[in-house]
Amino acid sequence: MIITGASGIGAAAARLAAAAGAQVLIAAPEDVSAWELAAEIGAECWTGDLASPTAAASILGQCLSRFGRLDCLFNIAGASGRRFGDGPIHEIEDGAWQTVLDHNLTVTFRMCRAVIERMIVQSPGEDGIRGAIVNTGSVLVEAPESTHFATHAYATAKGAIVAMTRSMAGFYAPLGVRVNVIAPGLVGTPAGERTQADPKMQAFLHRKQPLTGGMIDAVSAAKAALFLLGSDAHAITGEVLTIDAGWRWSAAV
Repeated sequence: MIITGASGIGAAAARLAAAAGAQVLIAAPEDVSAWELAAEIGAECWTGDLASPTAAASILGQCLSRFGRLDCLFNIAGASGRRFGDGPIHEIEDGAWQTVLDHNLTVTFRMCRAVIERMIVQSPGEDGIRGAIVNTGSVLVEAPESTHFATHAYATAKGAIVAMTRSMAGFYAPLGVRVNVIAPGLVGTPAGERTQADPKMQAFLHRKQPLTGGMIDAVSAAKAALFLLGSDAHAITGEVLTIDAGWRWSAAV
């Protein structure tokens, strides 16, 4: 299994997968936390620039060299675009737009392309499936929020991931590969520290995500992804599993 992240949902998924006996390769930006997580759970570790055109092939090569095959890919890598200049469409400059798409959509596309080429030629597992992929969308695709989350490049990237996933699902199902999406709401991750520290945002999330009364635990999102990657979901493809604690159904606040 390849997981493209070493914090938040990615870290939670890696710990759960390793505890269940999976062979895990963590692919993440160069950071001591990735190596510490890998050492903690006995995983392989690849570090570098995930947005590099050569990253996906390098990650897959390390996985195959170590494990011999690849059954699962969890594409959790991504980046909020605020620091790059993401915002309402009329405020986004070309460089910010491209950077946000590169770190979210393009990284996901390249990882999918690399692993699909391998999955479709390897022998099926016991459940008849050659491989499973879970990509990461966002609740903002179906339920935009204009007051606090008017990040239109990010929403565009996540929406494109959903469209790509569904197109892939139809094409690769006859070849024995499943492709699904998780679409989280606001999850308690290091990337969400700014949100968690703001009392106004805490009050907003208490109302917007009433089932959790605030941020969603990263483990909950990780478990959803692992379910879609596992054999219990062998007949599921092209689906978007939303983990939003009620975000979509809560009145505008």
